Amino acid sequence: MRSELCLHDLSTGATRVLLATDRLIEAPNWAPGGGYLLVNAEGGLFRVSLDAPDLVPVDLGPHDRLNNDHGISPDGGTHVFCDHSQAGMSVIYTIPAAGGAPRRVTPLGPSWWHGWSPDGARLAYAAIRDERFAIATCALDGSDERILVTGPGHYDGPDYTPDGHWIWFNATRGGTMQLWRMPADGGTPEQMTDAPRDAWFPHPAPGGRHVLYLAYPQGTEGHPRDRDVSLRLIDLETGRDRALFGLFGGQGTINTPCWAPEGGRFAFCRYAPPPA
Repeated sequence: MRSELCLHDLSTGATRVLLATDRLIEAPNWAPGGGYLLVNAEGGLFRVSLDAPDLVPVDLGPHDRLNNDHGISPDGGTHVFCDHSQAGMSVIYTIPAAGGAPRRVTPLGPSWWHGWSPDGARLAYAAIRDERFAIATCALDGSDERILVTGPGHYDGPDYTPDGHWIWFNATRGGTMQLWRMPADGGTPEQMTDAPRDAWFPHPAPGGRHVLYLAYPQGTEGHPRDRDVSLRLIDLETGRDRALFGLFGGQGTINTPCWAPEGGRFAFCRYAPPPA
C-alpha cells in the first residue's frame, strides 16, 4: 500500500505531500518546535524531518509492536507511545526525545494514549477497565489514574484543549459515534456533534478556535482503514461544522494530535486505493 504523509494549510486550502512511500505509515504528530513529524510504520516509530523528509527510525529498544497511539510532550523533550510486545496488550511508555531507555507508564492495560495536558503534567488515554471502555488520565509516572467517564459503549480519542480546561473525545454514549467534551478533571460530558456521520479523533487546534476530526459514513463499525472518509473542522466561535475534503483513509489518518504548533496547518495520512 502506498502512503502519503501530507500537510494541509487552512489559510490557503492547499495540501502538500511531504513524503510518499510504499510502506504503511500512520498517525502523524507535529513536534512543538515545528521541525519534524513522528509516524509509526510496521511496529516501529519514525521521525520525518520537514527539511529532508525520510523515515528515520527511533530506537525503542525491545519495543517493536507499536500501534498508532503516540505523541510528543508540550516541551518537545519526551515521546510517548503504546506497545504490545512486552505486556501482551497495549500499555503506555515514554522515552526521552534525545534518546534513552523507554519507561513504562501505565501499570494497567489495555491503555491507548491520545493526549498530553498543556502543562505537561498528565496523560489522557482510552482504556478498558472492569470490562468497559473509559477515558482516563494519569500522572507522568503512571500514578493517580483517574477514570473520568466510562460506560457500556465505545470511548476513544481524548485530547486536551490548549487552555487545559477541557478534554474532547468520541463516544457512542448517545447511540451513534459523536464528539463530546468534559472538564479535564472530570464532570458531566457535553455532546458537541449530532450529525448523520460517525465522528472520531477530535483534535483542538493550538489557537483554541477550531477542532479537527475524522468522519466516517454513519453506521461504520469501528474506525477501519481503507475507507472513503472526510476531514472536518468545527469553528467554536461560529458553531459551523464543515467538511475540508474527502480522502481514502480512516485508521491511521489522524489518530493522534497532528496540528502544527502555530495552529494554521495540520498533518495527515492518506492511502492509495487497492487495485480494482
